[in-house]
Amino acid sequence: MTLLWIAFAVLLLPALWLLVLPLRQARKLHDKQKDFEDNDTSVEQNIAIFERRLASLEAARERGDIDEARFDEDRLELERNLLEDTQNLKRRPLKTYSSGRFVVPLVMVSVVAVSVVWYQFQGAEGDLMLLETRREVQADPEASLALYIERMEAQAERQPDNPNVWSELFPLYRETGQTQKAVNALERLIDIEGRQAPLLAQLAQLRFFMEGRELTSEVQALVDETLEKDPRQPTVLGLLGVHAFDQGEYETAIDRWRRAIANIEDQATADSLREGIRVAQQRLGVAPEQTQTQDQGRAPGIVVNVSLDEALADSVPDDATVFVTARDMEGELPPLAVVRAQVSELPMTVVLDETNAMSPQASLSQVEQARLIVRVSSSGQATPQPGDLFGVHEGANVAPVDTQQGVDVVVDRVVDEPTR
Repeated sequence: MTLLWIAFAVLLLPALWLLVLPLRQARKLHDKQKDFEDNDTSVEQNIAIFERRLASLEAARERGDIDEARFDEDRLELERNLLEDTQNLKRRPLKTYSSGRFVVPLVMVSVVAVSVVWYQFQGAEGDLMLLETRREVQADPEASLALYIERMEAQAERQPDNPNVWSELFPLYRETGQTQKAVNALERLIDIEGRQAPLLAQLAQLRFFMEGRELTSEVQALVDETLEKDPRQPTVLGLLGVHAFDQGEYETAIDRWRRAIANIEDQATADSLREGIRVAQQRLGVAPEQTQTQDQGRAPGIVVNVSLDEALADSVPDDATVFVTARDMEGELPPLAVVRAQVSELPMTVVLDETNAMSPQASLSQVEQARLIVRVSSSGQATPQPGDLFGVHEGANVAPVDTQQGVDVVVDRVVDEPTR
């Protein structure tokens, strides 16, 4: 920030110099004006003109060209013009060249003060602090994502009304799996920027995946508000497509994903939705559309064969929810893919790929290996609860789906404590 204020000072110097310049030239200008006034002959010239016109008027009267009444009228007009001309030439006494000098320093101080105050309210000092924070973290030999988040949180406390702080924190929280903090950051951003359709859509998407891809009343309200503001909002249309797909409403999912693709600028997200359309068409038993993703080869994913240990089969009802989840090996990202089913469908084979991603920022295309977790929940809650059943497979390879053998995951353990 020191360099910023030095730059301000350098920019203000020319303005202050322009204010001082008249003082430097004041004496010279004063002398010129005084000399001009002392040698001004305008009054004498006006009187001489008056006398010539009056003599001409008297000569016209003597010749009989005008009568006495016309002579008096024209003479009165000449005298009036002379009076007006001489009055306009009257000047106030010339002040000394040093008078009013004290005003210039006051103006200079005012210029500096107003500039600083204006920048405090209208400038981008807060954004420059964010940039400086980013550079400091990048230069730190112990730099990490956690350190960057910590520094940005400190900035959020210093400038809570700066929308760029929350725009920076929101994706950081989301990418590190801190979904509740991501929601809080996004809600704060909405408070500052207003209830804009893209922001509401992202909030709806976050809450949708937090609720285990359930279209709760709160999510539905956000969806309705977003579509009322922008019926073509692609994030919400994609979300509705995912929900329809999970419900087995494949035609509805295809329709919503197509509408989303028509308004998506990000090619990777569009390709992910095209892959989802292809899968939905397969499940409908119709010929999949040829897509750019197919031309380049199948998108990366994992084929998972899910089964339930016979010893635990009687401990859960058939309508209990099954969550098949892929996570990165380090556990630093949100879930990369999630498929939801029921115990009655076991054993089953599912495909985890980008169509099952919880967000475009975290998908199987970002990793080479994934940790597979299958959890059976009688309550249907997305958060693991004591008593849930689960099975794990470490280090499943992520590769084109059509070249893979299925990875076997057996649900054979019980959750003792809530886990991530």
